[in-house]
Amino acid sequence: MFPTKAMAALILAGLALDAASAGAAGLDRSLRPNPRPLTDHLAALTSPRPQPRPVAATEVPLMQVQVSTANRGFQRWIEGFRSRAAARGISGATFDAAFAGARYNTDVIERDRNQSEFTKTIWDYLDSAASETRIQNGRAALREHARLLDRIEARYGVDKEVVVAIWGLESAYGAYRGSTPIIEALATLAYDGRRGAFFEQQLIAALKIIQAGDTDARHMTGSWAGAMGHTQFIPTSYLAYAVDFTGDGKRDIWSDDPADALASTAAYLARFGWTKGQPWGVEVKLPRDFDHRLADRGVMKRPADWAALGVRDMDGRAVPNHGRASILLPAGARGAAFMIFDNFAVIERYNTADAYVIGVGHLSDRIKGGPAIRAQWPRDDRALKFAERKELQERLTRAGFDTRGIDGKIGPNTILAVRAFQRSVGMIPDGYASLEILKRLR
Repeated sequence: MFPTKAMAALILAGLALDAASAGAAGLDRSLRPNPRPLTDHLAALTSPRPQPRPVAATEVPLMQVQVSTANRGFQRWIEGFRSRAAARGISGATFDAAFAGARYNTDVIERDRNQSEFTKTIWDYLDSAASETRIQNGRAALREHARLLDRIEARYGVDKEVVVAIWGLESAYGAYRGSTPIIEALATLAYDGRRGAFFEQQLIAALKIIQAGDTDARHMTGSWAGAMGHTQFIPTSYLAYAVDFTGDGKRDIWSDDPADALASTAAYLARFGWTKGQPWGVEVKLPRDFDHRLADRGVMKRPADWAALGVRDMDGRAVPNHGRASILLPAGARGAAFMIFDNFAVIERYNTADAYVIGVGHLSDRIKGGPAIRAQWPRDDRALKFAERKELQERLTRAGFDTRGIDGKIGPNTILAVRAFQRSVGMIPDGYASLEILKRLR
């Protein structure tokens, strides 16, 4: 995403798990938490992944597509869109072939509108993101594609375990790439109008991909929100960053051969400044007298400076100097703490949810043979529901701690308001938007 990395530390009220990744019982499943917006749609245009509403959905089985064949308004919209597509260089032949049989997809709309109904805590998310099944499948994928991944790492300078981890979270190592027709899904979302301009732009990009010959509409399938292939690129990001690693003249991220998709992911991370060998983050212990106001993405220090403040790794040693770093408390003072480096922000360009970045980073560490997260999580807590997050913002604002908006999104302004409230009542000012905070405000 071109603007800037996400500014807020994770206050995880809920995470989305993409329905397109769900599979049969007992199989590894893709996990895809919804990102928070950076600068709204402009940011979304350069992320490989779409930007649905920054709320949460449970992981559900992929349902059979239900379409309406009687939606005349949708057909009229397609007729009107044809001229706009032509103005963007889409030929009549490409358009007709792509839209042959396209119908208003009610399943896509249902999924889009129901994203805010469910929540998931970061520890529940990570339990699945870095499950033993996913770790073992990742190690197997690393072995199976060792030569390919070594070549990709050598060309782009991106650690192969990170590429494999993204593959694992996005499509369960290619097992669940999504079967929704992308043209139909994007057209439905563009017609629906709530984010029409964004999805129409994605639709134009998808038509350009088809017109270029990389694939055809029948094989262009993916998630209900328009993400495609092994590592789930949206069309605009595909046009900007996908690569033809096999040299066959096509950037084929849809086929069973994952080469182009994995190389495209590495190329994307390299484009945004990946530093080979630098960790995304390191789990750390904080001293008892730690000033939790320092646990802020805007506060960056060298590991030696953090060590001088008593911050150590889990074995009590100073963290090696991998560059300037911040302290991240994704579940507040009662959960794990991480010292995060520049590569954290690079993964964040793929998906701006901190939980996703931690999931990718931790899974990559486990695939490489690293340990599990050692700190305990506040498992007696639960995530706030969407209505509760809005209530929290309303009550904070009424109490004199302005969140600068009531939208159910726990971003930097809400975090600052929570910190201020915590200080006012003698709580640890970790900025964590918990159920306890809401109960106190009530």
